[in-house]
Amino acid sequence: MLENNIAIAPNGVVISVRGSVVDIGFEKSLPPIYALLTAGEDGQIAIEVQSQLSANRVRGIALTPTEGLARGMQVKNTGGPLMAPVGKGVLSRMFNVFGQAIDTDAAVTDVMWRSVHQPPPPLGRRSAKSEVFETGIKVIDVLTPLERGGKAGLFGGAGVGKTVLLTEMIHNVVGKQKGVSIFCGIGERCREGEELYASMKEAGVLPNMAMIFGQMNEPPGSRFRVGYTALTMAEYFRDDEHRDVLLLVDNIFRFIQAGMEVSGMMGQMPSRLGYQPTMASDLAQLEERISNTDTGAITSIQAVYVPADDLTDPAAVHTFSHLSASIVLSRKRASEGLYPSIDPLQSNSKMATPGIVGERHYGIAQEIRRTFAQYEELKDIIAMLGLEQLSLDDRKVVVRARQLERFLTQPFFSTEQFSGIPGKMVSLEDALNGCERILQDEFMDYPEQSFYMIGSVDEVKKI
Repeated sequence: MLENNIAIAPNGVVISVRGSVVDIGFEKSLPPIYALLTAGEDGQIAIEVQSQLSANRVRGIALTPTEGLARGMQVKNTGGPLMAPVGKGVLSRMFNVFGQAIDTDAAVTDVMWRSVHQPPPPLGRRSAKSEVFETGIKVIDVLTPLERGGKAGLFGGAGVGKTVLLTEMIHNVVGKQKGVSIFCGIGERCREGEELYASMKEAGVLPNMAMIFGQMNEPPGSRFRVGYTALTMAEYFRDDEHRDVLLLVDNIFRFIQAGMEVSGMMGQMPSRLGYQPTMASDLAQLEERISNTDTGAITSIQAVYVPADDLTDPAAVHTFSHLSASIVLSRKRASEGLYPSIDPLQSNSKMATPGIVGERHYGIAQEIRRTFAQYEELKDIIAMLGLEQLSLDDRKVVVRARQLERFLTQPFFSTEQFSGIPGKMVSLEDALNGCERILQDEFMDYPEQSFYMIGSVDEVKKI
């Protein structure tokens, strides 16, 4: 049989190549959607079927570069979808989207292979228990507590500290985490992956950690699927080994961006701002698999790049809806040197209710937000008329807010080499105690600068 003057072989033949989009003809049965096809001398070019165009033609997206692929070349159907390695053998190793080790160590052993396309756990198996997940970072634990088995997002534009904050959470939590940690880098810089691998090895937490990377120089098909590979590994530890998993993703926006590129290459009509029309369902397919079940929990912390600092961007809006805690990073606070540059008024968590965190914690958090909100309103008056024109009560609010702003900064272990300040972890009790004492005006006579980059509030009196 001929199509476009090319004889179609039983196993398949390339009909056209347009960048990463490959049309393949089959004489008999067509491979199903998501089937993995291979081409090239050693089968080094991998293609995932995305749509069936006719009775003997499919269109796929290449997960590897397509150099050397030409019309008329033979294509082999592997008979299944993209597979990921699962099992104890993945721990302390670094992988690419195909589950191949990229850490130059020995071959991966003691693993099974599973399809990366798995259904989310049914509602009947999901756990409804709410428990707080401590990070040792004051501003997060007090104002936006994370949920064990929940999903937290770190939202911010370029250069406001998402990756640094994520790295610090890894440092603070992975050591205490009794389960398994999985780091997934989607479309990020290979330098960051290499640095993270070295720092985890140094900290001695690599034996309970696996890393999966789809770097920015890789084709969009590969970046679009790397999150699925990481999730498949995480699901094994949750469902088969009944362990808690900490899944760290940097960066979910790159997943959406890769989907947008794939959608554009497949010829789909773009939606608002050029995003793919299937963005909501693409994101839901990934996010719904991250959940708490009766056997274990996958707790996920995800960095989310916000294009042009616009939180109304469709990518940010769709991601917000899946999260139990949203931590918004502010460029203005970063420019003032207030690190971590978390915006206390835009960040929120569904865990911050009296029934979960307790009346005292909830009351302190609400009072902090109220103080910051009043300070925001007074900033215009201060700018025009000066601090002296405020009433005594308003001046007290300003002092409290400025002390709290500086107390909620924290020296990080991950930035010691740059700042020269030793990193500090602060327990939730110490953080709440410090905030409460500042709100009660105990430190009215202390300069606000003495609260900057300290751990517990007792350090103020030592300065």
